[in-house]
Parts: sequence; C-alpha cells; structure tokens
Amino acid sequence: MSQENKYNELASKILAGVGGKDNVSYVTHCMTRLRFNVKDDSLPKDDELKAIPGVLGVVRSGGQLQVIIGQTVDQVYNNLVKIGNFQTSNPLSENLDKPKEKLTLKKIGSNIMDALAGCLTPLIPLLVAASMFKMLVAVLGPGMLNVLAAESDLYALFTFVGDAGFYFFPIFIAYTASVKFKVTSVIAMFLGGIMIHPTLIQFVTEGRPFTVYGIPAQIQNYSSTVIPIILSVWIMSYVERFFKKYLPSSLKTIFAPTLTIAVMIPLALIVLGPLGNFVGNYISQGILAFGNLGGIGQILAIGLIGALWQFLVMTGMHIVMITTMIMVFTTTGSDSLVIVGAAASSMAVTGMCLGAALSIKNKEDKSLAWSYVIAAFIGGVTEPGVYGIAVKYKRPFIGLMAGGFAGGVYAAMTGVTAYAMVPVANFLILTSYAGGSTSNLINGIISGAIAVVVSAVVTYLAGAEKKVGVLNESLSTSR
Repeated sequence: MSQENKYNELASKILAGVGGKDNVSYVTHCMTRLRFNVKDDSLPKDDELKAIPGVLGVVRSGGQLQVIIGQTVDQVYNNLVKIGNFQTSNPLSENLDKPKEKLTLKKIGSNIMDALAGCLTPLIPLLVAASMFKMLVAVLGPGMLNVLAAESDLYALFTFVGDAGFYFFPIFIAYTASVKFKVTSVIAMFLGGIMIHPTLIQFVTEGRPFTVYGIPAQIQNYSSTVIPIILSVWIMSYVERFFKKYLPSSLKTIFAPTLTIAVMIPLALIVLGPLGNFVGNYISQGILAFGNLGGIGQILAIGLIGALWQFLVMTGMHIVMITTMIMVFTTTGSDSLVIVGAAASSMAVTGMCLGAALSIKNKEDKSLAWSYVIAAFIGGVTEPGVYGIAVKYKRPFIGLMAGGFAGGVYAAMTGVTAYAMVPVANFLILTSYAGGSTSNLINGIISGAIAVVVSAVVTYLAGAEKKVGVLNESLSTSR
C-alpha cells in the first residue's frame, strides 16, 4: 500500500471513529495531533480510536477531542479534509456564546501565558533546527573539539545559519502572532521586518536621535526579542479590523494594509516596543540595585538573576545586565553578579528539560524534551527548552526558576567569581570560574549542578504534562 493510500485509510477510520463528518463542527491540527470540535461528545469512542493502527493516543481537553498521530499528522489531516470536505481556514473560536468569565489576576496571567504559548509553540521546529546548527558550532568549534577552525567557511556558515533563526525572531513571531490574533500574516511580518531593519539598528548602535512623524522615539534593537512584536501584532489586530470594517470595499485592498502599517509604525516604535522592554528593564535595574547592597542583598540579587534571567532574555532586557557586566569586567577583570546568576539559569534550563523528559508520558513529546536537554547542555541554546517546555506547559517555569535561584544562591554564599566572559550558555559557561582559586572553580561547578538537579526535581514533581485547559484551547487556535 502506498503512503498516500495509507494516510487516506487512516483518515477514513478516524473520521468514522469520531462519529462521521456530520458530527464534526471543526477540525484542525497541531504538530502531532488532530483536534476535533464535535457536536455530540458521546459518539466518539476513545478506546476504539486508540485501537486504530497509526493512532498513538486520544485526549479530551479544552473542549476538544484530540487524536495523537505524530509527525505525519499533516498528511493525515490533508486526507481527512478531502474526505469530509472540511474547511482548512485558520481555527475560529467555538465558544462565542460562552458567558464571559470574571476577570481576575489569575485569569489575566493565564491569558498572557496562553498568548505567549499560541505565538511561540509553533516556532519550536525552527528553534530546534537553528539550535542544532549552533550546537555544531559549539561542539566542533575551537571551544570543544576544535574540528572546525574559527576562520573556516563551514564554521562561518553554521554560525550565521544558527544565528538567523534567532536574529529574525520578530518576523517569525509576527507570523505566528498573526495566526493567533487573526491578522493578515504578511502585513504582520512586514511590521516585524520594520522593527529589525538594519538602518534602525544602526541608529540604535550610533545612539542617533530619531523621530517618527516628528515624535521623538526611544528606538531600541528588537532583534531576537519576543514581547515587543507580540504586543504590536495584538494591537495591530484591532487597527486592521477597524480599517477593514469602515473603509469602502473598493478601497480596502489598497488602503487597509497601508493605513494599518501607517498607524502601527508610531505605536510599535514609540509605545509598544519600548513598553515590551519596560518591565524587563526595571526588573534588571532593581536586581542590580540589590547587588549593590552587598551581603544578603547580593545573595538575593544573584538568586533573582538566576530565577528571572530567561524572562529577561525573552524581553531582550538581559542586555542591560550584560552591559553592566562588561563595564565591571573592564574595571576589575572579574564579575561576581551577572555571570553567576546567568550561568545558574542556563544550567536550570537543562535541568527543567531533563525533569520534563522524565515526567512526560507522550513518546513524541518526551523525545522532543530529550532533544532540548542536548540543545541546552551541549549546544548552549536555551530557547527550545524555554518555549517548548516552560511556555508550553507552564508548570516547568516553577522548576526553571527554582533551579536558577538555588544555583545562584549557592554560588553567592560561597563567593563564586567569574574570571572570564564565556559567550555560551552550555556547560562550558562553568569554565568562567577558572582563573581564581581551585575552590572557586569547584563551587562554581557545584552551583551549576545544584541548578540542574533542583530544576529537574521540581519540574518532575510539578508534572510537566499537567496543562491548564485554557492553554490547550489556545494552542489549538494557533496551529
């Protein structure tokens, strides 16, 4: 039997198992699952669906019936759409008549995490691919095996291929955010491109004053950032909707996208972009202020850096601390604050992925988690773990923060100092502690081990797969 016939047969059996096409109000898919909105929940028989060869499992969550297929889900979905004559448009909310829930701080926090998950989870394949190239550079380059010389073309190729996945992050996120917030994708990507245009970045580097429509703008470098473009695309959804609603039909094609971008330029560059970095900036400055207190203040500061470093990376405001670190290094030749906390956080990502890999039951998700362990520990790329584990499941954030805090506090209490700036986030960052006493290096390594172990244990005990129903629903509308 050909592969196409195999997928067609599987799709037919699944469709029959969910009660036939007349029982399906909507169907979409994510990276590994078919996601059905069914009219009568009693018709699908989970045990019968699980017994179909090619079906890895069945989950009911977030008001959906989810049939786990694996990496071939897109082929099965395409055949399913043909058989059932279903629409393939972007998923729409099926809860339009649902009473509005009371807005609480917990609900607001959940909505924010759901939006992040909806925008970031679809980017996991890109993050994995980019991280593998960065891992090759780290492993084969002068820092480890020295197979590739830093001057070689292959080293340069792997470097810029890996970097491209992260440098152009605002454009990639603009696309996934456009799907999440129902914006014209190419217009959202256009806005993402504007925010990382080389001319704008040059102005930032030169410190040149810049105005937008005559209004002074506090321009910043948004490459590799997450929050600014998500905020911008979210607001853009309302702006575009306004113009599409009120412009005459004959003018919409030309003026709706043009006016949307015209309005969003000042909003993104003057308000939303800086706002996306505002919280991270003040968190950074607050932590550094603790560090200046010495004693318990410095211990707490390093612990907080370890706990919150990945959040600062997401906003791009870790640059504030890196700048401080460079100034300290220039003056004293060492650093006992920023690098110490950042190293603990990097090791905590490895531990979080390890704990998730041990606790996750789904085979494919478990396999991905193990790949994130390798990417973080050897490749020094933490984004796949942060976005693919912490943001996706929420609970692993607890383990990530606990491990980073514990590792940072131990390093602070034992007076660990970094004597080198090692520009990687893998285990080699612990070599930053070489150059001082032997006990300094040993305690530095112990702090990294504590971060890994605490993060892994807390993540395992918290249970990575205990996802909130709202998150599942959010992911279904973003893939």
